[in-house]
Amino acid sequence: MISKQQNDRLTRVGPGTPMGDLLRRYWHPVGAVQDLAEEPVRRVRIMGENLTLYRSEAGEYGLIGERCPHRRVDMEYGIPDERGLRCPYHGWLFDKAGRCLEMPFDDRVNPGSTHKDRIAMLAYPVRELGGLVFAYLGPAPAPLLPRWDVLAREGFDAIVEIHNLPCNWLQCMDNAADPMHFEYLHAALGNYALKKQGKPPAMKVARHLKIDFDRFDLGIMKRRLLEGEPETVDDWTTGHPLLFPNILAVGSVDAPTLQFRVPVDDTNTRQFAYRTLRRKPGAPARPMVVNHAKLFNEQGKIVADNIPAQDMVAWVMQGPISDRENEHLAASDKGVLMYHKMLNEEMDKVQRGEEPMCVFRDPAENEPMIDIRRERRNLQTFESRYDTHFDRLAPAK
Repeated sequence: MISKQQNDRLTRVGPGTPMGDLLRRYWHPVGAVQDLAEEPVRRVRIMGENLTLYRSEAGEYGLIGERCPHRRVDMEYGIPDERGLRCPYHGWLFDKAGRCLEMPFDDRVNPGSTHKDRIAMLAYPVRELGGLVFAYLGPAPAPLLPRWDVLAREGFDAIVEIHNLPCNWLQCMDNAADPMHFEYLHAALGNYALKKQGKPPAMKVARHLKIDFDRFDLGIMKRRLLEGEPETVDDWTTGHPLLFPNILAVGSVDAPTLQFRVPVDDTNTRQFAYRTLRRKPGAPARPMVVNHAKLFNEQGKIVADNIPAQDMVAWVMQGPISDRENEHLAASDKGVLMYHKMLNEEMDKVQRGEEPMCVFRDPAENEPMIDIRRERRNLQTFESRYDTHFDRLAPAK
């Protein structure tokens, strides 16, 4: 167990907090291109900050403050313009850097006024990659947006599932450093959920004989040896990598996935699950599907009949912020301890004015993409499900 002060240091993400300062050194997804094509102005809350994400009439993306500095109108109702976003109240126009470009009335009655040159809104840089819009909320200069393999690779189709989770981000990521939960959360609970629906069990997973964890330049590589497997170097050194600070890489080489766990604030998280499937030879590319998934059913419960939902049960049922001062960790939790130690070390670096790990500034490291080694075991046949997943989630034609 840890103290409440130590838990606060790990979980609180607002401006000026140690964890908030660390997480602001990285790019985070804040929206999907498809969503902004349908509704070009959207409210965004990330790490305790209320912001406005928009797509201009020229097709550029911007992330600016929540309210117009003139009369404090919510910019969620702003009007997209060729050069930025216009306030709906009096037409003041702001570009993606937050600069005021126009004050329509003032510009007419006093053409020589420099008043607008002294007006600016909070603004953060945004970039598009793989159909997602990423934002950087940290100090300049911004690092490179990492070209993770699933976002940059050709020949794959993509589904993005977005979940809003009423819990702290660290609960999601601690799960990523905990391979042992697969036996019970996914096998036992999953089969129990199916049994209640009158369905046969879907999961049979061998017990873990060994688990271990290696720190590498991108985060933590999990290793496991399962019952019935030969203890060869190849089997013992593969696992789902945790990409620092808040990404989990899962799936196989033919169906790789990234899960971004983005803090909304201290007690809410938005997960972007970016799932891909290798396209069959000669098959046409399918447009990316974006699904804003429902978490709870009509009875207010999470139906734990699939692996993502089972993980979300574990995250959400710890409460808004897990009271780690009352938890009792065991031998199987050494990955969680390694991850917390890494977070504390990297927070310390930022407080000393140093650059934390897994920040990319050299284009040679980022081109053509960052290839991620994934586990080859097929603990559940996600690949066989994805082929129909596109058809299920795609809008009717």
